[in-house]
Amino acid sequence: MKPFLPFTRPSIDADSIAAVADVFRSGQLASGPKVQAFEAALAVYLGSERHVRVMTSATAGLEMALQVAGVGEGDEVIVPAMSFAASANVIARLRAKPVFVDIDLHTRNINLDLVEPAITAKTRAIMPVHFAGLPVDMDALYAIAAEHGLRVVEDAAHAIGSRYGNRLIGSFGDLVVFSFHPNKNMTSIEGGAIATADARAAELFEQYRFHGIKRNAQGEIDVLFPGTKSNLTDVAAQIGIDQLRRLDGFNARRLELAGRYFEELAGFPSAVLPARGDSGHSWHMFQVLIDFPRAGMTRPEFQKRMADRGIGIGVHYPSIPSLQYYREQGYRPQDTPVAERVGRETVTLPLFPAMADEDVVRVCRELREMLH
Repeated sequence: MKPFLPFTRPSIDADSIAAVADVFRSGQLASGPKVQAFEAALAVYLGSERHVRVMTSATAGLEMALQVAGVGEGDEVIVPAMSFAASANVIARLRAKPVFVDIDLHTRNINLDLVEPAITAKTRAIMPVHFAGLPVDMDALYAIAAEHGLRVVEDAAHAIGSRYGNRLIGSFGDLVVFSFHPNKNMTSIEGGAIATADARAAELFEQYRFHGIKRNAQGEIDVLFPGTKSNLTDVAAQIGIDQLRRLDGFNARRLELAGRYFEELAGFPSAVLPARGDSGHSWHMFQVLIDFPRAGMTRPEFQKRMADRGIGIGVHYPSIPSLQYYREQGYRPQDTPVAERVGRETVTLPLFPAMADEDVVRVCRELREMLH
């Protein structure tokens, strides 16, 4: 029997493991020189004019970015209805209001034609999601933001290494937040980063991530506001440093594997494929839509049957308005019908750099047999 194929798996090499052991031996485990080195390496990768600060998660980064953007109680933030719940949760935690906008069926990105009608006098920011690593139309997005005087907090959790035109996501733009969770294209186990051109914002992020503390020239501390505790460790940062040096290779392999999926599933009527994009797509995930009632099974039944065949299938994600908390706040999934459909029908197929082409063939063969 062939080994179980998960829907994702991080690629940690022996050099990374040895480097982490060196960090342990150094005795410097909390935020220290490796965090500074990781931030510097990310800034070089994105462009030296960018200021980069790392933290324990993209979720923490998104919340900090919204705070620095001036979002607070009673404000509104436009966000796509299809994303991980964190994209809206951070808005709600600040006592602001998420305003859900529907998505495009194939790109799964926010439908920019629907953004302007959602803008009100209370709107302070737009939070697009570069879904699965496919960049939104940045020119159109920032034109809308400029016309209405809005901040942009890019949820780029899926998009480290993605390119819009010839520019890396995060190398330009307002406030851009990445994730380094183990299922992302590169990992620091848990972790995230914010990239911005605003040096003052970068200084505020340092304070937000560590209790609102600022040190004077003599090293004495003061607390300027009640910040959080979300500073990254040197252990995590060392992993991130080693992952970053391999990121372009990871993403190139992901692009090849996605291309193989398109070849194997071409003309298959039982699955709606994602938008292909171009070489700038970093392919964090490869998802298809399946009409499960028509296929005669539920999605959990499909996942179990594929697991029985040795293939792991993820679900990314239910639409946010369909989740209990948001339903209780008065949101209705049917108000964003494309996101509701995607959330109901989506499944995530295995995709990670260590996969072989034959793994893709195997997944597609089992998928076709299941849904024939």
